[in-house]
Amino acid sequence: MKNIKKFTVLAASALISLSLLAAGCGSSTPPGGTEVSKNVTLTVGATPVPHGEILNEIKPLLAKEGVDLKIVEFTDYVKPNLALNDKELDANFFQHTPYLDKFNAERGTKLKAICKVHVEPMGVYSHKIKALNELSSNAKVAIPNDPTNGGRALLILQQAGLIELKDGGSISSTVQDIAKNDKQLQFVELEAAQIPRSLDDVDIALINTNFAMEAGLNPLKDALFLEPKDSPYANVLVVRDGDENRPEIQKLFKALQSPEVKKFIEDKYQGAILPSF
Repeated sequence: MKNIKKFTVLAASALISLSLLAAGCGSSTPPGGTEVSKNVTLTVGATPVPHGEILNEIKPLLAKEGVDLKIVEFTDYVKPNLALNDKELDANFFQHTPYLDKFNAERGTKLKAICKVHVEPMGVYSHKIKALNELSSNAKVAIPNDPTNGGRALLILQQAGLIELKDGGSISSTVQDIAKNDKQLQFVELEAAQIPRSLDDVDIALINTNFAMEAGLNPLKDALFLEPKDSPYANVLVVRDGDENRPEIQKLFKALQSPEVKKFIEDKYQGAILPSF
């Protein structure tokens, strides 16, 4: 009987030891009780130039902070916001605040800008003339068809002295708000991403800098007129409302406003794109 009891105790002890060993093998907690941290993946939507380039520049910075940055590229201005709203993305980086505000109002989305990164001056480009004073009457002018960039383009044409808008114009101005058009310019409204392809079909085109650069145009050398540097259209990092305090989002925010990014923008784009922080 004593031997049976002794065997039972030993067997129980062995089972306990094996259980503890198995628990230790299946745990990510090393000796000392500190759990091993895993990198967090952050998925951000962006247009390729310059947004994708800037995001690629900060990948090493975020990796040191335990964040694996995944970049999903888009070539339009609608899908990145829809994908963010549908939780296919954690953030996006391609737009300015006036566009975001208009999008939220029209789509009922609750997307939020959390930091400014850079300004991309919109410019006037042409394959047919070398200066705006060469523009003939009834010339064709391509402008973006989305509400905020369309109004922005019209304001630039007013600044260039080609048109006058009712009451001085605003971001919401449309071609119907043109009060004075001495050259009887003919306006062609196109999706912003398609405008560079229209340069052979129109006399001048108003092109966002990101799309101009993707088409091989240098804003400082090729633009006939460039939006003033005090433009209010800074490009922003956008998240779903309520996500702004997520630790990985805060790390992305800080990386985008880091001295490394400021130097990268200044060195790479040579004034064609300007830091806004």
